[in-house]
Amino acid sequence: MTAHAPIAAPLAVRDQFPAIAGWHYLDSAATAQKPRAVIDAIAKAYGRDYATVHRGVYERSATMTRSFEAARAAAGALIGGKPDETIFTRGATEAINLVARCAPREGRNRVLLSQLEHHSNIVPWQLAGYAIDVVPLTTDGEIDLDAAERMANANHAFLAFAHVSNVLGSVLDARRAAKIAHSVGARLLLDGCQAAPRLPVDVAEIGCDFYAYSGHKLYGPTGIGVLWGRAELLAGMAPWQGGGAMIDRVTFDGSTWLDPPARFEAGTPHIVGAIGLHAAIDWVREIGVERLHAHEARLARRCREALREVDGLTLFGPEDSAGIVSFALDGVHPHDIGTILDDEKVAIRAGHHCAQPLMDHLGVPATARASFAAHSDDSDIDALVRGLGKVKRIFG
Repeated sequence: MTAHAPIAAPLAVRDQFPAIAGWHYLDSAATAQKPRAVIDAIAKAYGRDYATVHRGVYERSATMTRSFEAARAAAGALIGGKPDETIFTRGATEAINLVARCAPREGRNRVLLSQLEHHSNIVPWQLAGYAIDVVPLTTDGEIDLDAAERMANANHAFLAFAHVSNVLGSVLDARRAAKIAHSVGARLLLDGCQAAPRLPVDVAEIGCDFYAYSGHKLYGPTGIGVLWGRAELLAGMAPWQGGGAMIDRVTFDGSTWLDPPARFEAGTPHIVGAIGLHAAIDWVREIGVERLHAHEARLARRCREALREVDGLTLFGPEDSAGIVSFALDGVHPHDIGTILDDEKVAIRAGHHCAQPLMDHLGVPATARASFAAHSDDSDIDALVRGLGKVKRIFG
């Protein structure tokens, strides 16, 4: 993937997001708001352009098929992949389930995860019958790859890590993780949900084997996600689900399958979701992923600096977090923080963030989390700090 040069000037795209007028939205790690370009692309696809794909012989179907496959190409290119390696799923959760269920284990029955994983990178492996080993974190909340190197062995079919933590914002040294996995003959799956919207990603440069990300965290629609996999691995995997669109020939005696990616896309796909995702990718690439990262990283640093001035507040995660800041306030449950902030028109996430093992590690039931996006600016941080002042006044 061609990287965009960093640009120092702050972003000024807030007016492109119709849903956040008069609102300080700091929950982009959960789901991103949609720019007008994406909303318009979805409306157009459901309006004058709508038709099914792949099987229609009429012109509009052919046109929609070209648009759908162009979206696939864009979804792969965003992370340095090719179209025939790029599978559309309902989201990153389904993508990880697909790999856990379908990838050959070659006699291995263990997976090496980390303490900070999202439940969607834990539960699928459990359901698929893997035994789990857990890599600890460093003191600043990064995956301890020295420990991973000591722990990885020939019983591990996979190492599966978050590229960026959805709670701490810590960034994985993904290239090193790939080398560790391959040194013991294992494969590396990366959960890229928080990385794809804010970091340049090149799967070939990283050397990973599978990469999953979701559309709705990338300014696109819900219900669409992406699984990239190395072509030779996908070719050796049996189908995830059966039905229309993924078959070569069907008889009552048996069926044969199409090659990937179609093999893993049974049924009518989320056509408009793919087109909306394409619009989101185009929007992100026009700005530049490196510029987005610089913008969010600056805001995260300023947010951490501002929150340090709040008495009784604990910050979690590294200083150089990727656009995500988690914190706790002495004597106040994060749900109460979130409720009071909502009255001040500030939206944060409060809870365990689908990362209960990480909460156990941190010794808290939940955290409050502010996460930044392209539309975020300093006024959001100012509003957050004012709102926390109200929280402290209420709780004394």
